[in-house]
Amino acid sequence: MVRLPLSPEELARGRRLGALLRRARGDRSILETALEAGVSPETLRKIETGRIATPAFPTVAALAQVLGISLDALWARATEEGPAEGHEDDQRLLAGPARARLAAR
Repeated sequence: MVRLPLSPEELARGRRLGALLRRARGDRSILETALEAGVSPETLRKIETGRIATPAFPTVAALAQVLGISLDALWARATEEGPAEGHEDDQRLLAGPARARLAAR
């Protein structure tokens, strides 16, 4: 089976998703977060840097749960047009401990 190359929009969405997850992780280590979510640290590293632009849904769901992120809000933010850098609405994306980690930064 041949896999079609990703479009520039899909690549940008992957970078935004990775940046959102990285900011939500805050000061937690990649190792701690990845192990708690049941993914390899290298997979998490690749997602956060945008090298895996289309991670599997169960992987994203597990990371979102560990980081306290709403999947609805994560999708909405990842599909927005614009840069992957910080966003003033990051507080709405996060719940509980993740919100506190972001506020402390």
